[in-house]
Amino acid sequence: MKNPAIPDTFSPRKQTIARHFSTADDYDQHAKIQQQVCQHLLNNIAHNLQKSVLEIGAGTGQMTRLLAENIESQHWFINELCPERVAILQSIIPTATILIGDAETTQLSKGHSLIISANAVQWFDNPLNFVKQSARCLQAGGQLVFNTFTSDNFLQIKQLTAQGLHYPAINEWQSALKEAGFEKIEWSTQRFDVPFANPYAVLKHMKQTGVSTNQTQEQSSGSRKPFIWTKSLLKQFEEAYWQQFSEVNDNGQSYVNLTYDVLMISAFKA
Repeated sequence: MKNPAIPDTFSPRKQTIARHFSTADDYDQHAKIQQQVCQHLLNNIAHNLQKSVLEIGAGTGQMTRLLAENIESQHWFINELCPERVAILQSIIPTATILIGDAETTQLSKGHSLIISANAVQWFDNPLNFVKQSARCLQAGGQLVFNTFTSDNFLQIKQLTAQGLHYPAINEWQSALKEAGFEKIEWSTQRFDVPFANPYAVLKHMKQTGVSTNQTQEQSSGSRKPFIWTKSLLKQFEEAYWQQFSEVNDNGQSYVNLTYDVLMISAFKA
């Protein structure tokens, strides 16, 4: 059976992102850091009993599975960008309402006791606006739990290619949360340095987890800067990566790291 087409109502950038993730068939096998982030977010949920849960950007269901196993809710709403994920998400929580669409432009229901998003908000065109959206959709006293990343995320890639998403600073998130009427704001960061045998393995890992180093990358100005790999650029990338970021393990073998720098946030609607 042919996979559902990505809606043409998505912006060109969101269509590109959806294609990258829809073809990342081995995502769960390679997205080990993302899975750890999901566990951290789960640990930040204040109550195991919920009235209504809305998950934003569910992807392959890493966070959804943890929610299904640990949280009880009268109502479930699961948003995802990729139509191909409907069947797997519905199988995890059969009673859930699956909402396929761009969370930034989709009309989301209100009155939720918990809104949660794992490893998704960084792909928004306007990440900070997610806070306002969440405030509108939460009931009074409802909790918002999500993660994004800091400017040190994928620092090696940024330094070598000048490509990367723009991540709002922590103080920008704090201001946005306060302005939207949130209280009891808590945040934490966690850095993961993931070792790889060589720079090509880093690029393969990024592709397998839905990340591209070209046109899905949004510059701080908001414009997209095309980046196309050539043989010469790949060679320069490999040489520079080894030169600037190589390490040696206890067995005397050289390797390189890729840095994930995660920002996790919890807040309650006043």
